[in-house]
Amino acid sequence: MKSHQDREPGSTIEYAARDGVARIALNRPSRLNAVTPELVRDLLEAIERADRDEARVIVLSGQGRSFCSGYDLKHEVVGSPPAGERVERLRRIQALTTKLRGSAACVIAQVHGYALGAGAELALAADFVVAAEDAVFGFPEVEAGLSVTGGISAILPRLVGPARARRLMILGERVDGKQAYEMGLVSHVAAGGDVPAVVDALAATVLSRPRVAVEGAKRLLEQGTWADLDGALDAEVGFALRAQDSGEARTAQQSFAAGRGLRVAGDK
Repeated sequence: MKSHQDREPGSTIEYAARDGVARIALNRPSRLNAVTPELVRDLLEAIERADRDEARVIVLSGQGRSFCSGYDLKHEVVGSPPAGERVERLRRIQALTTKLRGSAACVIAQVHGYALGAGAELALAADFVVAAEDAVFGFPEVEAGLSVTGGISAILPRLVGPARARRLMILGERVDGKQAYEMGLVSHVAAGGDVPAVVDALAATVLSRPRVAVEGAKRLLEQGTWADLDGALDAEVGFALRAQDSGEARTAQQSFAAGRGLRVAGDK
């Protein structure tokens, strides 16, 4: 695998690859790495590039103070574009889940600060999630009049059970990294806050295992665990369109954006 690094000014993604590890960082720190169509496009390209580079491990992280705060509502136009265009946008977002879960590489999400909505979906598409103790996970879509889209309606109940999944999705409860670990939402929590060190140790362990065996284990777990993920993705598109077309959607989003400002350590 070649060693290279791309950090173009203004890019929504930073990519670096070395010694079997591709590091992909969301790069919209001023917006807490909120998701836009451009970020989705660039992230899909970065995942494909990691596969072309034959990366054995993909580390997915966020620049600045958070992993990813969810959809950037400033880029949403509710109810205006034709349904076909909106379906295409939703399918592109969902492709992030299928690309990460379908990659031959073992994917590690390195989470600090917020992992909300699309950010939480992105993290949970990884094979391992390493979280800071004070990271914040949540699914605020219902409160904002929206719908989950990243296959989370299938993934979440399997990780934490149906009862907790309802509390997280319907009530919008948020949990920190330690709570997420205790309920099985994430695989590792970094005591003391050194998330990169835990990620590096985990990546080294994966690299020490035979490549074919790691890939085989990932494929078998995918087939055995997420047998109906495609059905969940299809259903989510339908509900997302209904939510967008409802008269409540715009009011809910405006209220959510105005009344639930995101704060992280260091904010005043």
